[in-house]
Amino acid sequence: QYNLFRRETQFNYPKEPEAVTFETPFGKFGIFTCFDILFREPAVVLVSELQVDTVLFPTAWMNVLPFLTAVEFHSAWAMGMGVNLLSANTHNINLAMTGDGLFTPEGPLAYHYDSRTEEGCLLLAELSARPRLSPTYPPAVNWSSYATSIKKFPEGNDTFSGAVRRDIFTFSELRCKAGNYTVCQGDLCCHLVYQMSNKSKDEVYVLGAFDGLHGSLIKYHWQICTLLKCQSTDRNTCGQPVETAQTKFEMFSLSGTFGTNYVFPEVLYSGVELAPGEFEVLRDGRLKSKHGTSKPLLTATLFGRLYEKDLPHPLRTSP
Repeated sequence: QYNLFRRETQFNYPKEPEAVTFETPFGKFGIFTCFDILFREPAVVLVSELQVDTVLFPTAWMNVLPFLTAVEFHSAWAMGMGVNLLSANTHNINLAMTGDGLFTPEGPLAYHYDSRTEEGCLLLAELSARPRLSPTYPPAVNWSSYATSIKKFPEGNDTFSGAVRRDIFTFSELRCKAGNYTVCQGDLCCHLVYQMSNKSKDEVYVLGAFDGLHGSLIKYHWQICTLLKCQSTDRNTCGQPVETAQTKFEMFSLSGTFGTNYVFPEVLYSGVELAPGEFEVLRDGRLKSKHGTSKPLLTATLFGRLYEKDLPHPLRTSP
């Protein structure tokens, strides 16, 4: 996204982002494109202020593990914002652009991820036209309620720093098959309770926390709690992209002391597969597995955005 954005600076752009909506007999629709989804305007404005039911989302999304593959983040955004997101991605495997889906507040109804061929795929599903009126619409979440109500679990003596791209996380290795951990960075403390079904000797998992500005040209504030598989048994690889795993979990419960209501829950399985119906978000902010993981886990993540702490957009500041 960042590289694409930089290449597009030669095009005209509005002084203020334009919010586009239109009414239909099957709900209120909004539209934005690609990189917009990471910012308050226009993405959050469409949902929180203009109350759209469904977002149409054309994109040329370059997949970036561990948190920003298309199907992973777009599904999480739909759940976190409580709307339908209909994502149509450019399919160009040479640019790591793949991943489309029909995503709802309850999870993905249909998605497609193919990093090996150039073949397209038509996705069909029946969605609630007005999801807020649906009896299955998820309740409002207080994302910091549980995490701020408990004492910290032991951090352990082996907390270490690791890079996820250019972001420096605080990590703690999960050395046992089951346990309770807390890792903190800045104002964010992340709590994890977990039990592995099988702990592969050649796989390392960590609990990680990040609270800070992300990006180079455009700087925006992330708060992230993540249960993450490292690329190898070398802890220096923790945070680097990895697509396969062998370790399954009997259970996990992840929470954090987030300073925002905009948190997006991600669960990604081996092979870059989603986990529809296999996890839930409780009203107190815990991301929990329901009955264990049916496939090996790559990451379970709570991805938070503090829009009010973003630095001014360098291309939209007045002279």
